[in-house]
Amino acid sequence: MQPSAASRKPEPPRVVEPVEWAHHDLWRRVRRALFAVPNHFTTPTNIEGLLATDIFTLNAPLAATIEESVVRTLNDLRPVWDPDSRYQTFSFVRQPQTFPDVTLRSIDNGVLPLMGIELKGWYLLSRERVPTYRFTVTRDACNPWDLLAVMPWVLSNVLAGSPILMRPFVRPARYCAEKRNYYWQHEREARSDAGIVVPAGVHPYPAKSDRISDRPNSDSGNNFGRLARYGIMDDYIKACWRNPCVGFRRRPGSSSSRITRRRGPHDREAEARSVGPPAGLPAKEGREGSGHVSTPEETARAAPRPVNVKIIGRDDR
Repeated sequence: MQPSAASRKPEPPRVVEPVEWAHHDLWRRVRRALFAVPNHFTTPTNIEGLLATDIFTLNAPLAATIEESVVRTLNDLRPVWDPDSRYQTFSFVRQPQTFPDVTLRSIDNGVLPLMGIELKGWYLLSRERVPTYRFTVTRDACNPWDLLAVMPWVLSNVLAGSPILMRPFVRPARYCAEKRNYYWQHEREARSDAGIVVPAGVHPYPAKSDRISDRPNSDSGNNFGRLARYGIMDDYIKACWRNPCVGFRRRPGSSSSRITRRRGPHDREAEARSVGPPAGLPAKEGREGSGHVSTPEETARAAPRPVNVKIIGRDDR
C-alpha cells in the first residue's frame, strides 16, 4: 500500500548557490575570504593567569571580541572578495543584537545591505563537545545569499595567550533555517507536538525589535535551534577533533578535555621535591635536617597565592 500524500515525508532541503543573483561572484569570493580568515586573523586580546578549572568559561566573554576582530580581518581581505574594485564603497559592519551579526553595506545613506553573515564563535575547550549556539531565525529573514559562519577558536598556549582561529563552518543561513525545521518536524524521534509557529510579515535585514524567530509548540528540553543537533555539522565537528590543536586533545565520547604537554626535567624535580615522608613517619618541621621551625612570615610566603585572570587589550599595551 502506497503512503498517502499527506503522510509522505517531503524531500529534505539542500544547499543551493545563488547563481541567479547579480552578485554571485562576490558571494563566492566572500565565502572564500571566510575560509582565509584564520590565516590572517589578529587580535589585541591576550589572556594571562587563567586557572585550568576556569578555562571552560571563556566563550561568552570573548565571543564579541573575536567577532569584532573577524569583521576587521574580512575588511583587510578586500583584495580577495573585491579584486576588481567594484565594491569600493562597501565594507563589512558588525551590528550586535541584530540579525545578521555582520552586513556588507555601502557608506551611502539609505542603501540596504548587500549581503549578511550570521557570525558565531565556538570555543573548542568549552564544557560541551559541540557548539551550543541556537539559530531560531525564520527562513524569510534570510536572503538566499546570506551566510552563517561558525568560527572555532582556542588560545595560542592552551591556558594563555591570544585567540587563534580554525577553519570555519560556512553554510547558507536560509538552508540552516530550513534544515532546522525539517529535522524538528520529520527526523526527530519524539512523541511531542512537532508543530512550529512561524512569524508572519518577516523580511531580510529586520529591525532589532522585529519578531523573527520560529517557535516550536513543544520544546521541554529547550533544544530547538541548536545548530549542532540537526546533522549539518556532524562531519565538520569530527574533523575539528581529528586535527591536532595547540597541544591539547579531547577523549572521544568524553565531555571533558585533557590538556597535555611534554614532561621536562623541571617537572621531575618538582615532583621529587613534593614527595612526602613514608607512611607512618611524621613530617619534619622547618628546613630538612636543621631543626628549624618555620616562622609565620615564612609560612605565609610559602602559601599558594590566587591567580587572577587579566585580559589585555590594545589600550593596555
